[in-house]
Amino acid sequence: MSENYNEDSIRSLDWKEHIRLRPGMYIGKMGNGSSPDDGIYILLKEVIDNSIDEFVMGNGKTIEITVKNNKVTVRDYGRGIPLGKVIDCVSKINTGAKYDSKVFKKSVGLNGVGTKAANALSSFFKIKSVRDGKSKLVEFERGTIVNDEPIQDNSSRKGTKVTFVPDKKLFGNYKFLNDYIEKMMWNYCYLNPGLTIIFNNEKYFSENGLFDLLNQNIDNEILYPIIHLKDKDIEVAITHCKSQYSEQYYSFVNGQHTVQGGTHQGAFRQSFVKTVREFYGKNFEAVDIRQAVNAAVSIKVIEPVFESQTKTKLGSTEMEPNGITVLTFIQDFLKKHLDNYLHKNPDTAEILLKKIQSAEHERKAMAGVKKLARERAKKASLHNKKLRDCRVHYNDQKKENRAESTLFITEGDSASGSITKTRDINTQAVFSLRGKPLNSYGLSKKIVYENEEFNLLQAALNIEQGIDDLRYNKIVIATDADVDGMHIRLLLLTFFLQFFPELVKEGHIYILETPLFRVRNKKQTFYCYSDDEKKNSVQKLGKNAEITRFKGLGEISPSEFKHFIGPEIRLAPVIFDKDAKPQDLLKYYMGKNTKDRQDFIIENLRVEDEVN
Repeated sequence: MSENYNEDSIRSLDWKEHIRLRPGMYIGKMGNGSSPDDGIYILLKEVIDNSIDEFVMGNGKTIEITVKNNKVTVRDYGRGIPLGKVIDCVSKINTGAKYDSKVFKKSVGLNGVGTKAANALSSFFKIKSVRDGKSKLVEFERGTIVNDEPIQDNSSRKGTKVTFVPDKKLFGNYKFLNDYIEKMMWNYCYLNPGLTIIFNNEKYFSENGLFDLLNQNIDNEILYPIIHLKDKDIEVAITHCKSQYSEQYYSFVNGQHTVQGGTHQGAFRQSFVKTVREFYGKNFEAVDIRQAVNAAVSIKVIEPVFESQTKTKLGSTEMEPNGITVLTFIQDFLKKHLDNYLHKNPDTAEILLKKIQSAEHERKAMAGVKKLARERAKKASLHNKKLRDCRVHYNDQKKENRAESTLFITEGDSASGSITKTRDINTQAVFSLRGKPLNSYGLSKKIVYENEEFNLLQAALNIEQGIDDLRYNKIVIATDADVDGMHIRLLLLTFFLQFFPELVKEGHIYILETPLFRVRNKKQTFYCYSDDEKKNSVQKLGKNAEITRFKGLGEISPSEFKHFIGPEIRLAPVIFDKDAKPQDLLKYYMGKNTKDRQDFIIENLRVEDEVN
């Protein structure tokens, strides 16, 4: 018998209940901090965005941020929230000043949701506004007011200070990774020249905007000086790299890093090709013009429409309601400024022409190899024993859980068997390697098509034409924690960094952490990922505890393995320090300088005493 459906079945949730019940609607996905798009970083960004909007409006040149022990503090020196509206601004949906486009004409956030989400999803949230010699402080727990202090005199500098702790009941055992936050801080500074951000006592500042962004993020040799162009509501920086095959873009809207691109990024790619064709008077293929391009584009749009609350992809087709299209705006800008630049800088124009011609020559030379590879991949896709696919893919915009789509790259059939039996068939796919992949360092992209394993992996990921249609958000290298496993990791990372570095730069590559030991007695079982964890577990269970050493993934039974790729999965993101040069690292570790590596090993070899 079905349950009665009547007036009592209808329930209205207050603002914080709805946010806590459906957090994905407001911050995308939860996560534990291992991915740059996890919810805790979205909360941080939403709070900072308000301070950035103040800077954009000419109020406050410094923002101070600290993240310590999962406690976040953001202090700006803007105008401060009007004291009588402090509570409303952080606890009433659709409340804020940004609905008035005259006040915040081109702000990041328009829906008045960001700080409310941070409040509702935090176990502790405190806001203090200082304005006109007075201050207002309010404290919340999970969106409920626990301390509402009256307005009082305050001689401190005006501005707003927000402190919050994301709720472990919702986010689980999360951890902020400073590498992700540092990247966020730099992006804020690149987009806002003159802004100073102090994060955990480190100063972040950019003088030249997107020029600095490209200059600091490109790890390949550039073919010509960075082209840096600016006008009202748009800024671009462009160059080509020598030893690179893919395109790399950094796109922004109103200071927001649109990781997934959108209409402005598509418009830039199209407009760049059109301008170059018209300048040279030749109908070059788009892929040849854009091969190895590195570009950054930032535009300011009135009332932008994003495809989600997390603002990672622009959906707006117009620069303002009923105004000029984004495509026309960017085309007009490049037609004028890029065309002028190339006329004034004939040396750059000559280098760019030679680069395009070289890409064209290489493409035609590879045409036969590509055709055979595609036929092979098409045939394999029908009965590809290497790939055990899942149902939800990252490039399927209609799937709410597409961000969870994961591809495990495993070492041999034994490891892939355990993962395959226990995986979530909806979001987790498995690609099984046959032994050690080829060392691709120094090889041309031809090898991607000639090597069956690389070609099938490329086809599985759907990245031949770039990562816009990437099928899996997380690409997880799952190997044994031994010498062979480490070597396979290096070989795979070499492949990705050689031919698809944007996968690493955009935070899609991870290493699966699996337990080294199992410590148990009849009542409890602990899985340990280090010697220290093993020692602690033995202390808890006593000297009679049974200790098992896992030598490889294939030794872990499927019933146990499900714990390691489920909700408690431990992933180590592959992150490069901003000062690291991947090409230099690859040259040293994967190049033909065998003697140098041997000498290094001999000089740094540690001999440990045997333990009886």
